[in-house]
Amino acid sequence: MERVHKKKKYTVASLFSGIGGLDLGFDYAGFDVIWANDFDKYAVKTYQENVNKNIVLGDITKLKDSVPNHDVLIGGFPCQPFSTLGKLEGFKDENRGNLFFDIIDIIKNKRPKVVVLENVKNLVNHDSKRTFTRILKEFDLANYDVFHQILNSKDYGIPQQRNRIFIVAVNRDYFKNSDFEFPKPIPLKITTQDLLDKDVDIQYFLTKKIAKTIMGKGTKGYIVNPTIDKPISKTLCATMHKMHRASQDNYVTDQNSFDQFNDDNRINIRKLTPNECRKLQGFPSDWKQVVSDCQAYKQFGNAVTVDVAYAVAKNVYKFLEENCKDDK
Repeated sequence: MERVHKKKKYTVASLFSGIGGLDLGFDYAGFDVIWANDFDKYAVKTYQENVNKNIVLGDITKLKDSVPNHDVLIGGFPCQPFSTLGKLEGFKDENRGNLFFDIIDIIKNKRPKVVVLENVKNLVNHDSKRTFTRILKEFDLANYDVFHQILNSKDYGIPQQRNRIFIVAVNRDYFKNSDFEFPKPIPLKITTQDLLDKDVDIQYFLTKKIAKTIMGKGTKGYIVNPTIDKPISKTLCATMHKMHRASQDNYVTDQNSFDQFNDDNRINIRKLTPNECRKLQGFPSDWKQVVSDCQAYKQFGNAVTVDVAYAVAKNVYKFLEENCKDDK
């Protein structure tokens, strides 16, 4: 997604900002991101170079009292405690699971008009739905109405199968009996192959030795057929730098690039480049990679797809324009 310039109106504070996928979506929609936070120094470095300088490095549990007043609070709070790829400890994860309650503390203190949170799809069903029921209860006690929907990146212009839940909570002090509508899906007009780089370096191609593992079907009770050259990519994950099997991660053939090299130890199957991951998450073409490939893979795997964030943000902006009472 390319950068746009629009007059800014409503202020935004961003939590767990990462490299700013959610923030860019709101910026493009006309919001003013005045404050952001993340505890990962590499993510903060990337954010500062590409989004803005308004990000603070540090632990939100120690910084929550310094969050400025804002109209909209956004955040992709840590998903690992609720992900099927993790240990599913949820709120029992002392380091990450309880961060949701720090968000609630900020909400109670700052009383933003709207809150927008993003997380993995499994958040809804985690712990037999008890986790999500608790989340809804906390918002209700804080006097917010909650709307939620699972959105897939492939439905918003990006060829990536990425289901994420978006939670939009609206402050009853400002909005009474107001319904928020999530963005409608749009036809997908491009494929993964349309976004592949040209002239890719040989380092991204699999060696014959590692290819046996990457293209394997698994062992014993876990047998999954490998797939490559998917027109709609599998979900990018934060650990894709580890190169999982082709049943989980994305691999493509690239004859044009491969033909430029004479390396008998490699085959014409390669992993995605960091730049291709950038495109598969909707980040702009002038994006600067200021970290290692390993960190870049992690950052794009953790990010919110910009195009999805933009679609949600436009509807939040419209909601505010149509329903917000300035005298509150």
